[in-house]
Amino acid sequence: MKDLTEGAITRHILTMAAPIAIGMIFQALYFLIDLYFIGELGAHALAGVGVAGNAAFLVMALTQVLGVGTVALISQAVGRKDRAEANLIFNQSLMLALLVGLAVLLIGYAAAHAYMVSVSSDPATIAAGRTYLQWYMPGLALQFALVSMGSALRGTGIVQPTLVVQLLSVIINAILAPVLIAGWLTGHPLGGGRRRLGQHTVAGCCGGGLVVLFSSA
Repeated sequence: MKDLTEGAITRHILTMAAPIAIGMIFQALYFLIDLYFIGELGAHALAGVGVAGNAAFLVMALTQVLGVGTVALISQAVGRKDRAEANLIFNQSLMLALLVGLAVLLIGYAAAHAYMVSVSSDPATIAAGRTYLQWYMPGLALQFALVSMGSALRGTGIVQPTLVVQLLSVIINAILAPVLIAGWLTGHPLGGGRRRLGQHTVAGCCGGGLVVLFSSA
């Protein structure tokens, strides 16, 4: 836990803001890397994933609602040196993340087809986008818990370790994308949908890394 009540305010802001901004760039890189390799599968696959990605970014925006609230409340508790209150807020945030993540998972599966029909009239694009969303939903649901943990760490002034975890996840994603999407090395391409199993593994690794950070914080 880092004490942000001492020292220059400007230095604290810059120290906190830079890793957060870089982390947002890393979030976009996940999707851009996928689009690059999915483009090799054809125009319909690329269009389907591109349109489905809009829904994914909407869910990512929802995670920030939870993240901002968690940062604000935990940082205030830490500033008061009230560790018990900070732990309580974190537990509540994580429980809310699990509940909202479950709701997003269920709604996503139920509404994936209707969403794709509302934004596209091409059957092949609709099918590709629906498949992508159905395989992506577990990873999106996990984002709420990951954002909750990362926001709690930022609320205590810890930002650099979470940036390292994000960087490693982007590297793993970049390695898995050509192997799973295009079938490099294996000769068995899984396409843009089932390839998301690999990203769920990445999300799990990120979660594990953040748990380790919490245990040592």
